[in-house]
Amino acid sequence: MVRVRGWVVRREQDRRGWLRGAPPPRWVRVLPVLLVAGVCAATLASDEPLDIGFLLGAIPPLAVLSYGPWATALLGGAALALLNIPAFQLNRPGSTDLLTLSFVSVLSVFVSFVRSRRDAQLDLERTVAEAAQRALMPPVPERVGQVRCAGLYRAAQRGTLVGGDFFDVRAGPYGVRAVLGDVQGHGLSAVATVASVLGAFREAVLDEPDVESVAARLDRRLVVDSARTEHAELFATAVLLEFRPDTRTVRLVSCGHPAPVLLRGGTVAELPVKPWTPLGLGLADTRPQAGAAVPLLPGDRLLLASDGVLEARNAAGDFYPLEERLAAFADADAGALPGLVWADLVTFCPEVRDDVTMLVLEPRPAEPR
Repeated sequence: MVRVRGWVVRREQDRRGWLRGAPPPRWVRVLPVLLVAGVCAATLASDEPLDIGFLLGAIPPLAVLSYGPWATALLGGAALALLNIPAFQLNRPGSTDLLTLSFVSVLSVFVSFVRSRRDAQLDLERTVAEAAQRALMPPVPERVGQVRCAGLYRAAQRGTLVGGDFFDVRAGPYGVRAVLGDVQGHGLSAVATVASVLGAFREAVLDEPDVESVAARLDRRLVVDSARTEHAELFATAVLLEFRPDTRTVRLVSCGHPAPVLLRGGTVAELPVKPWTPLGLGLADTRPQAGAAVPLLPGDRLLLASDGVLEARNAAGDFYPLEERLAAFADADAGALPGLVWADLVTFCPEVRDDVTMLVLEPRPAEPR
């Protein structure tokens, strides 16, 4: 599992890219030094003077990409010094060449100073944004009550931790309840709706006696939020689960969202749940139909997935066959399952353009201490 997680992390770093805010790769940092070394080696190895002094003019701009103002100034000074060292015979530069290189060096130092200040500000803003997003949807615990949990979230919008998908697992007086869903839209524009839905869910877990009432509470929250903004029309699809303390059954309500997949032994099958209307369409006034009660056996695991998994397509236009692919991971540990599916998904569909969310739940009585 360490190898799989490491592969996922590397892929996420590659997905971000140094041109989109990631630290520059090593070859970018060593490029100015290599250019200085290359010019020096070429001139010393040649019996005749080489007209390659113009290459030194590229050193300060290259230094701007990865170095601060002091290092940029040092490299610019080294380029000027090389033009004036007789041993290198760099075509005996005139005053125009020296002034040009001096101007480029000073300008590069200024640009490096501005870039460094901006990078520091962006790092601060990114840290604050990540803290806020993690507070909104923190990582799912390994165990909630008598249910083992494992989750995975990949936002479609680059540089964000939260998009249009949401999930949570909470324990309350009526058992352990879980939700996974997808709000209208994705990216940062959907974060406010996600915050509203999750806040309502966390309150309803403590107050409502059954999972159908929890769904009605979420629906009412979206209806009220839509009424505040003209033409908002907020809605979300979601599936809600309730594990009673004995963990022998799970009760489900599907509000326009695909049903969970049950892994039992070596078999994989979607649970038979009749979907209700999505949240936000006035469900609270009519109350959802009775949820489906599914008996559970020891070792059963439930996998919930968002549309980003179920509707991912490869280059040929084929949908990702979740149930078929899950059969290969039927014996995997519950904690490793989301990472395995994600690694398989990006192999099947390298360009995943939607938010991807997975939640694995394994009812298991607490181990004696």
